[in-house]
Amino acid sequence: MDSAFQLTLLHLLVLFSLVCGAKPLCLPDERTALLQFKQSFIIHESASTSPYAYPKTQSWKQSGGDCCSWNGVACDNNTGHVIGLNLISSYLYGSINSSTTLFRLAHLRSLNLADNSFIYSEIPSGIRNLSRLTLLDLSYSHLSGQVPWEILELSMLEVLDLSGNSLKLWKPGFRSLLHKLSNLKELYLADVKISSSVPSLLANFSSLTVLNLSNCELRGEFPTGIFELPSLAFLSLELNQELSGTLPDKVPENHPLLILSLASTSFSGQLPESIGNFSSMEHLDISNCRLSGKLPYSIGNLTQLKHLDLFSNNFSGPIPSSIGNLNQLEFLEFSENKFSGQIPSSLANLTLLDYLSLAANSFDQGNLSWIGTQTKLTYLDLSSTNLTAQIPSSLQNLTQITYLYLSSNKLNGRIPPRIGSLTKLIEIKFYENNLSGPIPYSIFKLRNLELLYLHANQLNGALNLQSFLELKKLTRLELSGNNLSLLTNVSNNVVPPKFKLLGLSSCNLTEFPSFLRGQDELEILKLADNKIHGQIPSWFWGVGEQTLQYLDLGLNSLTGFQNLPAVLPWTSLTDFNLEFNMLKGSLPRPPPSISSYRVANNHLSGEIPPIFCNLSSILVLDLSNNNMTGMLPPCLASLAESLEVLNLQSNHFTGTIPPTYPKNCWLAMMDISRNQLQGRIPRSLAHCNQLEELILGNNLINDSFPYWLGGLPKLKVLSLRSNRLHGVIGKPQTKSDFSKLQVIDLSNNRLTGKLPFEYFNVWNAMKIANTSSLSQYMFANTSSQNKNYAWYAYYNYTVTLANKGRDLRYEKVPDSIAVIDLSSNEFEGEIPESIGDLKLIRILNFSNNNLAGRVPFSLGEISNLESLDISRNNLQGKIPPQLSKLNFLATFNVSYNQLAGPIPQGAQFNTFNNDSFEGNSGLCGYPLSKKCGNPGVPFSPATPLAPDEDEGMWRVMKFGWTIVLTGYGAGLIVGISLGWIFDPWKYACFRNVIGKWALSKGWNGSRREGFSLTSVWKKVSQN
Repeated sequence: MDSAFQLTLLHLLVLFSLVCGAKPLCLPDERTALLQFKQSFIIHESASTSPYAYPKTQSWKQSGGDCCSWNGVACDNNTGHVIGLNLISSYLYGSINSSTTLFRLAHLRSLNLADNSFIYSEIPSGIRNLSRLTLLDLSYSHLSGQVPWEILELSMLEVLDLSGNSLKLWKPGFRSLLHKLSNLKELYLADVKISSSVPSLLANFSSLTVLNLSNCELRGEFPTGIFELPSLAFLSLELNQELSGTLPDKVPENHPLLILSLASTSFSGQLPESIGNFSSMEHLDISNCRLSGKLPYSIGNLTQLKHLDLFSNNFSGPIPSSIGNLNQLEFLEFSENKFSGQIPSSLANLTLLDYLSLAANSFDQGNLSWIGTQTKLTYLDLSSTNLTAQIPSSLQNLTQITYLYLSSNKLNGRIPPRIGSLTKLIEIKFYENNLSGPIPYSIFKLRNLELLYLHANQLNGALNLQSFLELKKLTRLELSGNNLSLLTNVSNNVVPPKFKLLGLSSCNLTEFPSFLRGQDELEILKLADNKIHGQIPSWFWGVGEQTLQYLDLGLNSLTGFQNLPAVLPWTSLTDFNLEFNMLKGSLPRPPPSISSYRVANNHLSGEIPPIFCNLSSILVLDLSNNNMTGMLPPCLASLAESLEVLNLQSNHFTGTIPPTYPKNCWLAMMDISRNQLQGRIPRSLAHCNQLEELILGNNLINDSFPYWLGGLPKLKVLSLRSNRLHGVIGKPQTKSDFSKLQVIDLSNNRLTGKLPFEYFNVWNAMKIANTSSLSQYMFANTSSQNKNYAWYAYYNYTVTLANKGRDLRYEKVPDSIAVIDLSSNEFEGEIPESIGDLKLIRILNFSNNNLAGRVPFSLGEISNLESLDISRNNLQGKIPPQLSKLNFLATFNVSYNQLAGPIPQGAQFNTFNNDSFEGNSGLCGYPLSKKCGNPGVPFSPATPLAPDEDEGMWRVMKFGWTIVLTGYGAGLIVGISLGWIFDPWKYACFRNVIGKWALSKGWNGSRREGFSLTSVWKKVSQN
């Protein structure tokens, strides 16, 4: 081969390598489109939130050469067309529309604009131009509006992510999207408002690997078949509260699902045994659902799990020991369920745990012997798990722990001295246990400690407050409710931390701690139940002036205020408590922010100032048991738009009750008893549909019975005692009137007419027990919260009732109590038999009226009856022997009636003394000295015969000198002379003998009185 040919061949090879091996440059029109796209936005760091964000387009320049080499740009190696654009987290800020030059890049296959800010633009319809897209990611880019139809034209899409925007998928809907985009493998629609059910069509997407539909307002039943998709590795349906469903009973073995979240949905049913077939699963979150039943043993098959969250369901039974197989777990959350049995000791196997919570379950009494191996734990919550015994010393092994919660258990013994070795502790909650002994000094070594709650234990000993003040990061300290004696002398060299919460109630303080002077960030301060005396010092008004929200100084010996400001200076104050002191002077004027104002049981005087009319957020106003005077401001009624509790009892208020209560009245409890209020009961109280207790007793109210209160659906307690009520009670307006009423006290008024037996028929709460009640006592829930704190406050109802012959103050009203007190009125007529239907009554008082007739047998059916007073009436006949069945009857009074015959014997009747029966000359038997059936004691002619007995005597006189009784079968004939029958004692014996004989023959007389002579006569005359 000659040299010329060789040179030519070499040139061709070089040319071939230059032409065929060169990477094509970006096309000019696409380069221009990219530059114009860049120029339509500004770079702003607020547009992206990722810590890895950076401005990728900033390096794009007009003279920057080949655009295929730019950040975020990918080109086709053969054609040079731009086929990929990845501008995720690029600080892009600006609007986007169909004229955007981006849509001229028709060869794009992948477009990622996630984590930028398009300032709530809509997705442009020009998106249809990118018909070759297989990946579209617009997530978290501040887009809004309806997902356009044009997106459905991108039929080649395999990955679609629209999450984290304010988008709606309504027209088109979810079904249309799935029908058109049938090649999807990954679908992310988190936070997109779909507002429909999940189409069953989705169960046909056999290549689907990722499905994220969290917070989409989904509803209806979730198709179970989706769980069985063969390639599905990620499924999130969380935060769809109206989405129901159940987990599949059958799951193929070794299913590839890695992540499953159903949190905050309405999924129900049990966790199936087949859950163990998700053997690759690493993350399972089914918190805040409606799942129930036992946890299957197969849960232990999920050996790859790192995150397991069952928070707030209804799981019950024991936690299976197989939980110990999950030795890869880092996060375990089982709190707020109904787990019982023992906490499994196999938890000791979970040595990689970082987070563990079993709080608020119903475990059997157990201990913490399994604690100590989890040396990587940073968070441990075992609150409200019924733990007993002592805190083990193995707790010291948790050297990484930062949050340690063991509150609300039955732990005893001492706080372990080695707790000071857990130097990373930030929060300790040991409150509400039975811990005793001193607080260990090692706790003052915890220099990272920010929160320490030890209240409501039995800790004791003297302790210098300065030790706590040396913990510079400590901002929340609760020591209330122990037996501690805190010494408040603090060295001038100590600069205390800025507290936000300080609970020093029941700490034997005798003065306000001086270090409070500098506490200008304090939000909650509790100094109640101490021995602080004298006046509140003037410097105290500066404590937390801008921040204080809760102040409790109750149960001390405070007498007044130094330099009381015109309005309390705490501009954020919501809860103010000065109850049970010895304060004198006028009411401290609260700021407008107040929600609970309690100054009961002091010696405060003067009128309610007008500033109280401005308390638009108030929930509780308690001025009871003071020396307040004047008229009630009419604005108190308008405060009922927020006010739940109004207690003004035992003052000296005059005038009338504020008349105009709003239609949106929120009052749950109102007590203005023991004042000198006059006039009528305001009819607008009928607007207060939340009202449960209304106490207006011991005033000068002049009105008729307020039947119109019967429409209040929640009214349980109504006390109008000792007023000037008059007239007839009448009949209920509807069958549902007073249906929740359990206590009614109308005693000491001037009511007339018959007993309101029609109301007895509708007082259903006195007939059938309320099994749905969750509390032992009646209360108003006055809890409130803000962004930092939640106050769980419950205001117990109180009432004064006549019981056991005297007024008895109930500081807590049992939710099971039922009381009727109609005593000291002018009622007449009989006690109706229907009273026996009110089987839950515990106190019944009809005394001091004009009632007549018999004592009804049906009283013996009121099995809960504890106190029965029907004294000082005109009742006749016998005391029904059925009353001897009342096993709880502790107080019984039938004195000063016209009762006759033997007193029932046995059971409770053997405990009553003479006072219960005095003033009834016809009664005999124990405890009276008068024997029944003693011939030496003449029958008293003054004792009137019952109506039936009068009729029997008349028949004797009418038919002559003998009565002939003919017995059935036996042929018994008895002759009695007329003179003999008119001897009072012989007549009584005659009734006794004949009565027993008649009863032996089954002649029971009338149902109400038992045997009577007339009934026997009727039997005889018929035979």
